[in-house]
Amino acid sequence: MRRRIRYVVSIAALGVTFLVINFSKQINLTHQPYDKSQHQYTVRYAIDGDTVELSNGDRVRYIGIDTPEIRKREGSEWIYKPMPYAEEAKEFNKMLVEGKSVRLEYDVQKKDKYSRDLAYVYIDDKMANMEMVKQGFAMIYTYPPNVRYAQRFIEAQKDARDNKKGLWSGLDESKISTSQAKNNIGMVRIIESEVIDTHLTEKLLILKFKDNFKAVIYKNNIPLSMKDMARSPNKYFKGKTVKVYGIIKKYKGYPEIVLHDMSQLEIVAQ
Repeated sequence: MRRRIRYVVSIAALGVTFLVINFSKQINLTHQPYDKSQHQYTVRYAIDGDTVELSNGDRVRYIGIDTPEIRKREGSEWIYKPMPYAEEAKEFNKMLVEGKSVRLEYDVQKKDKYSRDLAYVYIDDKMANMEMVKQGFAMIYTYPPNVRYAQRFIEAQKDARDNKKGLWSGLDESKISTSQAKNNIGMVRIIESEVIDTHLTEKLLILKFKDNFKAVIYKNNIPLSMKDMARSPNKYFKGKTVKVYGIIKKYKGYPEIVLHDMSQLEIVAQ
């Protein structure tokens, strides 16, 4: 009987010890203070204007910005075919971060579909993402849920545009028609035309123009004061002449501009 009691007591003691150790681990996992040193890395090289590779082999995509592409996918291969300002954006990014120690700050979503880290990249207290926008080498790319500094990016882009830096130099003289859009892929352009139809998806509001040109708006980027446009887009846009600006890209063979801030759109005629 005494042996049995001792055995039961021993098992109970082991169980309590296990629970205490496991609880301690959980506390350590969930309540560790933020340690900047754990997010310090060295940039091996700049891949382009908004992506870098770290010395540990990880690739980091800058949150909040988009720069012109250096390579274009043709079939199963990527070929070197830089868009206007792509090389300039890469060189500026290279000057900012290549070979330097940087700190990564994460937002809500930490990886993209290509398994790249999504981060704000700092050299000392200067954010590389923001510097790219300030100097006109990048446009803002607001994509929820990573919107911590969205307003700051908007303000930086407005300043770059007002001062005609980089991508924004000559913008006001670069208005084109919808029929010219397909010949201006990769360029920052203004297009002014009548909306002939609209289309709503779960995430997008799409404005359709003639010549198969589209302006695409992420619904999460529409401010609360303008939510009516997502509820009744035809009433809000159809038959009206609007002006949109941004980088013209090709999607499924047709030209489009993705609007990441409503300042990129203006209704000019009812």
